[in-house]
Amino acid sequence: MAAQLRVLRRRIRSVKSTGKITKAQELIATSRIARAQERVAAAQPYAHAITGVLTALASGANIEHPLLTPRERVRRAGVLVVTSDRGMCGGYNANVIRTAEQLIARLRSDGIEPVLYVIGRKGVAYYRFRNRDIAESWTGFSEQPAFDDAREAGQTLIDAFNAGADDTDGGFGPDGLPGIDELYAVYTHLASMVSQVPTVTRVAPMEIEETDKPSTGIPPAYEFEPDAASLLDSLLPKYINTRIYAALLDSAASESAARRAAMKAASDNANDIARTLTREMNAARQAAITQEISEIVGGVDALAASGSEE
Repeated sequence: MAAQLRVLRRRIRSVKSTGKITKAQELIATSRIARAQERVAAAQPYAHAITGVLTALASGANIEHPLLTPRERVRRAGVLVVTSDRGMCGGYNANVIRTAEQLIARLRSDGIEPVLYVIGRKGVAYYRFRNRDIAESWTGFSEQPAFDDAREAGQTLIDAFNAGADDTDGGFGPDGLPGIDELYAVYTHLASMVSQVPTVTRVAPMEIEETDKPSTGIPPAYEFEPDAASLLDSLLPKYINTRIYAALLDSAASESAARRAAMKAASDNANDIARTLTREMNAARQAAITQEISEIVGGVDALAASGSEE
């Protein structure tokens, strides 16, 4: 009985210690969610502005640009998968990887070769464990991404997209570099504090967004200084970097929200287990006390009986 009590006490201490860790992780994630949402909101005006400017440029100037013009033959498509660097966030990584796998399967069914680019240690570990080729990976900033992180990844992706412009069915073109003809980003959108939705968006070539303003039937006239081609060369890479940065911020907020929910559930489970084990320990201790009392009473009765016989 004493051994059973020692085991129960040790299990209770272990569960309570784990509960303290998960509670701390829950509080940290809660504190990060508000800051992450503020960063998402702060980045939106610039993203909307640069999208509007590029839409006006693309609509008002008859210019063919590699980042604007869909390829006649799509041979390879880049898939940027945004995951977390740490675990303990429930199904956050599993959901985004599942969505990426569905996209990869769809691309292959269309005869398009997917090229993987991964952000986050969890995604890198997932694909390396399965011996999947990763063209490039970036880690260490999933919870607090900076624009420099997005620019580093964006430049690699832009170079790959530009390299694919001269690719042919038989090879990689005059430059000899394997490129991509499309670029997709797979990340998690924070729909609400309890809902994080894996999202697929096409980053390149840029999709011209329709404006909400009513059309007057007369297209607007623009004067460009410098010329429209130079502006597009300068702004389109910034647009790609901005889209990637927005995806990183949205994913960071979703990661914190998912970790908060997972850690709250873990803390609640730890408390429930501790209560169950405490009741079990109290019952075992009560049984031991009852047994000791019974043995004492039995001993007293035996002594009394032997004394009466004398």
